[in-house]
Amino acid sequence: MLKPLSKLVFRIVMFMGMLAALSNFSYAANIDLLKEKNCLSCHNATGPAASTVSEIVQRKGPDLFYAGDKYRQDWLEAWLQTPKRIRPAGMFYMNHIKPGEKRDMVDAATLTNHVKLNASDAKKIAKILAEMKVHQALIKAEKHDASISPGPLGEMMFDKMYGCMACHQIEPGFGGLSGSEIYTAGKRLTPEFMLSYIRSPQAWDPKIWMPNKHLPDANVQKLVNYIIALSKENFDE
Repeated sequence: MLKPLSKLVFRIVMFMGMLAALSNFSYAANIDLLKEKNCLSCHNATGPAASTVSEIVQRKGPDLFYAGDKYRQDWLEAWLQTPKRIRPAGMFYMNHIKPGEKRDMVDAATLTNHVKLNASDAKKIAKILAEMKVHQALIKAEKHDASISPGPLGEMMFDKMYGCMACHQIEPGFGGLSGSEIYTAGKRLTPEFMLSYIRSPQAWDPKIWMPNKHLPDANVQKLVNYIIALSKENFDE
């Protein structure tokens, strides 16, 4: 017969086992729903990140296994219902360009549109993605300081000093094509993710070509606050 203390330990172990089983069941159900909605045909939702350049080149969509560390859930839910291209030249620029009269241009015929979800499915998928958090240590290491004004220097750092605009657009049609647009980033990304990713892109994506500029914290804060300020402008008008 089990002693009282042994019974308590036994019950705790059994309870923890049940929680683990439920967690595994929930995770499997979430992956099944992502598969059902065809998300997994373009996105890596289970990890790990690409470990070779070849894997990066073949990637069709951004990794989702850390989506909860990266995206704002409300933005995900809205975007999945009315998706708009965030990367003008797709995930890997060289796969989607053709020669133009003056310079290379995007070959729109090689790009595919993201599937639209109804409101109910978008809500479910956004909730699932918001729960995918595998880099919480990186996120918790950051502290966004909204009081640091980007000022003119924030734009100058982004456009000229650090060369970010060579890959990213700061407004529609103005900037590079190989990276994601920046003028909407403040609406879709959390400040902590932006801080962490600018500070060390390879901590998130080991083979990504975005350089680590080894910036001081004040400059990283200015860049993020500049990006957030950009997102408040209405470029649709």
